[in-house]
Amino acid sequence: MMAILLALGCLVCSALNDFLFKLFAGRQGPRGMFITVIGCVWLLALLGMPVEWERDTGATVLWGMVSGFFSLTANLLLIEAMQRQSAGVCSTIFRLNLVAVVIGACWLLDETLTVFQGCGVVFAVAAVCCFLSWGKGGAGRAVWLGFWLVLVASLLRAGMGLSYKYGFLRGADPNGVVLLNSLFWIAGGIIYSLGRDGASGWKPDWRLLGFGVLSGILVTGIVFFMAAALRCGKASVVLPIAQMSFLGTLGLSAAILKERLDWRKCAGIGSGVLAILFLSIEG
Repeated sequence: MMAILLALGCLVCSALNDFLFKLFAGRQGPRGMFITVIGCVWLLALLGMPVEWERDTGATVLWGMVSGFFSLTANLLLIEAMQRQSAGVCSTIFRLNLVAVVIGACWLLDETLTVFQGCGVVFAVAAVCCFLSWGKGGAGRAVWLGFWLVLVASLLRAGMGLSYKYGFLRGADPNGVVLLNSLFWIAGGIIYSLGRDGASGWKPDWRLLGFGVLSGILVTGIVFFMAAALRCGKASVVLPIAQMSFLGTLGLSAAILKERLDWRKCAGIGSGVLAILFLSIEG
């Protein structure tokens, strides 16, 4: 029961954070500095966690950098995609990174793809096809670009998950890896802001600071609740619940932003739910 409650906490934090990304993307603020603020909050939350650098410093630094790159770029692309595409579609496709994680684990970690997981891959492909047809019938080039941006973001997010698992198997310290991820968000956000927004990205903006701090708290909550839930319960129970956060984002965007639902979008979301459920069945 405790594992389910913690997984629900992760779901709520993820849903709220994705919706916050959508709200921020809609106001044309400097995305890089937004990510930097989140990274700073994340870093402050992690400073009290012990890091065993002597465990394998080389592995910790290497896989902290690799996963940090994947994490940073995935979330930057997610924000850019949400400027052009609906929050419901973006959040659903982003959570379907589990497909690439399962396939990548078979290739890199010699894990076996079960029949249930194979069905999950089929449902995930169906979900993407539904959104693809929905995007064609929607508003033009911006919506189309948003679809491809979030698809790439989902693949990069899967790369982060795989690099975590691969690095931990090779002696990387989990706390050290996550700590380096936050540093990547701080530095990468500054670099992205300089390249994308130039001098305008450095103007004082209290609303950006507020968005960033709130998102940083939610990101910290996601990490905390997920880790605690996995310690208390089975991954096959925890992961499906946590990954269903796109349903919360969809509800918020429909109620507050009045995002439109049609049968293609509903079919895509339904296929996404089935995909995650089947992909989470290990045997």
